[in-house]
Amino acid sequence: MADRDPEVKLGEDRSEGITWAELMATDSRTPPKILTEESYTYRGSDPIPAERYTSEEFARLEREKMWPYVWQFVAREEDLLEAGDYVVYENVGRTYLIVRQDDGSIRAMHNVCLHRGRKLRTEDGSADKFVCPFHGFAWNKDGSFNSMPCQWDFPHLKEKEMGLPEAEVGRWAGYIFIREEKGGPSLEEYLAPLPEHFKRWRHEECATVMRVAKEVPANWKVVMEAFMEAWHTIVTHPQLLPFTGDSNAAYWTWGDNVNVNLTPFGVMSPHIKEGKGEQWIVDQFIKYNGRSADNYEEGATENPMAIAVPEGMTARAALGAAMRKAYTEQTGYDHEDATDAELLDALVYNVFPNFAPWGGYMPNIVYNWRPGKTPDTCIMEVRILSRIPKGQPMPHGAPLKFLTLDQKWTEAPELGILGDVFEQDMDNLPFVQDGLHASKNGEVQLGNYQEIRIRQFQDTMMKYISGELGGSKENAA
Repeated sequence: MADRDPEVKLGEDRSEGITWAELMATDSRTPPKILTEESYTYRGSDPIPAERYTSEEFARLEREKMWPYVWQFVAREEDLLEAGDYVVYENVGRTYLIVRQDDGSIRAMHNVCLHRGRKLRTEDGSADKFVCPFHGFAWNKDGSFNSMPCQWDFPHLKEKEMGLPEAEVGRWAGYIFIREEKGGPSLEEYLAPLPEHFKRWRHEECATVMRVAKEVPANWKVVMEAFMEAWHTIVTHPQLLPFTGDSNAAYWTWGDNVNVNLTPFGVMSPHIKEGKGEQWIVDQFIKYNGRSADNYEEGATENPMAIAVPEGMTARAALGAAMRKAYTEQTGYDHEDATDAELLDALVYNVFPNFAPWGGYMPNIVYNWRPGKTPDTCIMEVRILSRIPKGQPMPHGAPLKFLTLDQKWTEAPELGILGDVFEQDMDNLPFVQDGLHASKNGEVQLGNYQEIRIRQFQDTMMKYISGELGGSKENAA
């Protein structure tokens, strides 16, 4: 087990109520080691400077010293199924075309005309070549130069030097990543131990059935870090407390890049002193949880499931049995060995800097966050993945719905109950951003355990800012 502060204990001293380890010991199936082997390292208790969230100078350092050197999640395989299908990906002042090639490979090229700088495309689509709408310079879908009007006037341009600059591409489990500056760890090395954990859950068999993004009036790190711990549920999401072990969650980290929050469902929060029985827990889960596949079917407004808890059975076991049966029937895949945890719980992984896929079985949420045009705004994107029934072809991924700063998450009805949950978060985040600007001591305090994922993220980010990771250490801040 990893070294830790001796005052940070692993058992019942963390919180009242059942621990994650105790839940795993009572699961109706034998849990895999990925759900039982803790990985925690104490990282100190120093405060975080508030200026990391508010300063344009710090945002500039992120753009220059971090973003070009990290693997960025940009698309899913189902977003570009056929040759010529492309996705426009934009982040921190860069714009890319992610394009499927004739041989099934994927290339990422800068989405900028090499003549006068116009973006070649502004929306996703399909094309055999990219013709600039300004003057007609054209490139093939592999980024090689195709043609230009008035070529006689450009004797100084050589065709072999006119290919679109490319970014490095990595692919794993249906996810597509790019890295602007080539070199450094491979994608598999960067993601470790995520690929080993996700072997059971086979996200390559899944497709995006819902995709919504929204501009949020807060720094991207403020918003992302709100989704890196569960204990804000007690005040922010009180409707979830009857079936959520918010402060019984486990928080593990690995190296610089990967961490997880394991939040149990089907158990009462320790903040509820008197419950109303196991059937009540199940009923509240059905009413307020956001994971049922029924929430993501067009036109669905509520989860129609009805689950009776047999005498002597826990709510968690009853929910696990119902989900095990439902997912087997829906997908054609056997879920007999799936644990209750893998069927119910929020197994929320984060990969530095901004990729957060949920583990477990269907349906799965995938978050990512990108900086906005100022340190005070960002874009949060949410996908829902659903397993394609056995034997059926992969469908094209759902198109993106974009919500502006003035719109609410609830204006995307396909989110179901998740839209209401996200709006509860939005009631906090703009005021967190305002408060950070107004802070007199300029400090952010973090818990030693429940916010360890935030501290790992901050530690890794500062390794890039200082030059310890990424580019040259010369001129490091």
